[in-house]
Amino acid sequence: MFIDPMQGIGGVTKGAESFFGKPEAPQKTNAFKDIFATAIEEARTNEQDLAKAKYLLATGQLDDPHTVTIASSKAQASIDLLVGLRNKALDAYNELMRMNI
Repeated sequence: MFIDPMQGIGGVTKGAESFFGKPEAPQKTNAFKDIFATAIEEARTNEQDLAKAKYLLATGQLDDPHTVTIASSKAQASIDLLVGLRNKALDAYNELMRMNI
């Protein structure tokens, strides 16, 4: 059987602080920024992989030419995702600007 730990009551935390320790401050995260940063980094990485695969194919160092096609598809998909995210963010911003406060 699992026993739930005691939760502090709002406003009555001074006594609980000495027993349970100092409460942790909530961590600030910016998920929106992290999503865009990840999408940009993925797009950049995929573009670099495509350029490397094209170079290897042009110099005859690539044994399987389908690698270029796969890299091209991945790069295009990541760019499409990034553009879609940008468009949705702009749509949301424009919708917020049209709202009456």
